[in-house]
Amino acid sequence: MGQKVNPHGLRVGINKDWDSRWYADKKHFADNLIEDYKIRKYIKKELFLAGISNTEIERFANRIKVNIFTAKPGMVIGKGGSGVEIVRSTIEKMTNKTVIINVEEIKYPDLNAQLVAESIASQIERRVSFRRAMKQAMQRSMRTGAKGI
Repeated sequence: MGQKVNPHGLRVGINKDWDSRWYADKKHFADNLIEDYKIRKYIKKELFLAGISNTEIERFANRIKVNIFTAKPGMVIGKGGSGVEIVRSTIEKMTNKTVIINVEEIKYPDLNAQLVAESIASQIERRVSFRRAMKQAMQRSMRTGAKGI
């Protein structure tokens, strides 16, 4: 029998990059890991409608750099950057460190597995037929240029 392997863990370092980039000694490692989890959870909850695909966190001495990959950057940024400022100030209160937020647009959201899955899930929650939701998602992805689904 073959052994089951986590696909994300297998690909990290080969063709995927780490979601968190920092180093900590034994004393601070657990605290940083919990902070990362709380930051990701907060961003996912607050900006769910913006289509957040991935959140990368980099830590330096006293600052945290958060890269948010989204399908709708306008919803994250808000009018005049007010949305980003609210998120930044909340994360600064959570961590007591200086936070820098970069918002990056996903050009082809139909090719991103996370966004396609969230789209299908929201359609099913709205009581759309699951076959219809799946077929439409497949057609959109294939039309955009996916090699398979």
